[in-house]
Amino acid sequence: MNRSKIVVLDFGSQYAHLIAKRFRALGYYSEIALPNAAIEEFKDAKGIVLSGGPSSVYEENVPEFNKQIFDLDLPILGLCYGHQLMANSYGGKVGKAATGEFGKATFELTDEGKSSPLLKGISDNSQVWMSHQDEVLEAGKGFSPIGFTKDCKFAALQNLQKKRFSLQFHCEVKDTLEGNKIFKNFADICNMQVNWDEEAVLSHILNTIKTDTKDKNVLLFLSGGVDSTVAFALLNKALGQDRVLGLHIDNGFMRKNESQNVEKAYRNHGFNNFIVEDASQSFLKAIENLTDPQKKRMAVGENFIKVRDEVVKKQNLNEDNWMLAQGTLYPDIIESGGTKNSHTIKTHHNRVEGIQKLIEKGMIIEPLKDLYKDEVRSIGKKLGLEDELVMRHPFPGPGLSINVLCSDGKLTEKDEEELSLAKEELDKIVINQFCANCTKELKRSVLPVKSVGVQGDFRTYRFPACLTFRDESESEGEGFFHIPKVRQKVEDCSSTITNNSKFLNRTVIKLYQKPGVKPEAMKLQQSYCTKERLDQLREVDDIVLSHLHKKNLYTTIFQHLTIDLPFASKKENASFVLRPVCSEDVMTARFAWLPIEDLKEIVKQIAKLDFVESLYIDVTNKPPATFGWE
Repeated sequence: MNRSKIVVLDFGSQYAHLIAKRFRALGYYSEIALPNAAIEEFKDAKGIVLSGGPSSVYEENVPEFNKQIFDLDLPILGLCYGHQLMANSYGGKVGKAATGEFGKATFELTDEGKSSPLLKGISDNSQVWMSHQDEVLEAGKGFSPIGFTKDCKFAALQNLQKKRFSLQFHCEVKDTLEGNKIFKNFADICNMQVNWDEEAVLSHILNTIKTDTKDKNVLLFLSGGVDSTVAFALLNKALGQDRVLGLHIDNGFMRKNESQNVEKAYRNHGFNNFIVEDASQSFLKAIENLTDPQKKRMAVGENFIKVRDEVVKKQNLNEDNWMLAQGTLYPDIIESGGTKNSHTIKTHHNRVEGIQKLIEKGMIIEPLKDLYKDEVRSIGKKLGLEDELVMRHPFPGPGLSINVLCSDGKLTEKDEEELSLAKEELDKIVINQFCANCTKELKRSVLPVKSVGVQGDFRTYRFPACLTFRDESESEGEGFFHIPKVRQKVEDCSSTITNNSKFLNRTVIKLYQKPGVKPEAMKLQQSYCTKERLDQLREVDDIVLSHLHKKNLYTTIFQHLTIDLPFASKKENASFVLRPVCSEDVMTARFAWLPIEDLKEIVKQIAKLDFVESLYIDVTNKPPATFGWE
């Protein structure tokens, strides 16, 4: 059946599918297409959206684009890269921005913008979400500026005669507060009628499962997280428990008592078609002495396939009759560089070579591959899953292994040079967000540990800036530091640092330093992902999660990660980073700011652990940082 739609052209943005999802959530059917799609693909289209992407429009190897699309008599909206492409295609000029913008910005309307149909009902000053290093320097022919930010003169452009509109910011993410209103306005410009709802999504997934599996049975990796749990419930509903087998592998990277809790929760719900396999020694062996984050992820992913094959043999399953299911979400595919124009942000365990071979054979089924986390949770609730299962903090297959940063104890010559440059950058940045009392003893430093980030749809590996406020040993006890109380000031400071640096992609605040250990004694240690380090991480992580549950804060935070850094005065010890985040769709996030008294209590409990030498909290949004550090 033909259906009116808004077509999103995917130029490789992390957010391309999020655009389509937003329109669907508003009730308008939306599909993804490649930028070089033939004109015939727009038969039922009412409008077109050009997504962002990692390329620069003036480079040679840009995504192939069918320029005839601009000849269609359809409204077109360009976002980020799409904004720049539209300007470039209509005779404008695009180049490097004087100041790149990553994260929150304030969008202001021009006089013409106040009467623009695209910006109807939008506030004169509105919070938007930026992620760009290029910008439009000159508007295209016939285009007028309808909005700007402090660092971006042409943040919004329109050509009413041609029904062409473009925005530098990402109105598809929740942190652009009036983004849905802009999309609703664009749908009105397109004369789109409401034609999509959640029931249709669920029905489509269930029918697809039946079609894709045919007469085969399905074995599913069950991490215990919301993604695999909802996938399990969908498979059971579509095929029945007799044709589905859940496999929960204790890979040794689980949180404290995680496997026992997962098994209990499944039994309580009525799932009886799953087994638990302890393969912890196998996984620890697979990543032994590895320091490269991508190699660690790949080793974990390949070992899942090895264990899966062993279980198939042990259970006497006919391998040709059993497909493998995964709880893969669309962000997993995007961050693995799994679409035509996207760049790899990180290698996911569910996209390693062994999995790709099974995909090519048609032996993989991924019921959630076109969905985002909030959609998955919504479907889980619709299927009758309890909050205990669907509201759990996300827990990826590689588990805590990717929260243990590893090192051979040395920085390369290039890293040493970049660390020095990062320190120089940080020293030059003006930090004036806090009161004089807070900053009178403020110390700046750069931790010698690189972590992954995402800036302008590219992966970055850069150092974290560290801020240490005044010593509070008189009031809080020795080793504890002042914590700023106003979240907004912290966020503004963090964004200022990362927006004005080429070698920093995170900002952390130091919370604690073990008494007797001088900061200058702290250094990068030779350290790998071992059971000993994992056990240390489990203890720290459990203190945080237990407190969040106790104070009813668990569900106010999307995900908390505890990161173990090989940074200490001796290799038996470590430093730890608290990384609580708030997000709806995983593609963007803001750091979660806990109530100060709760944060202080957590820090004091962790400080009692003898192996903890220093403790930090990550106060970076996504972008420019990712959730985890590897």
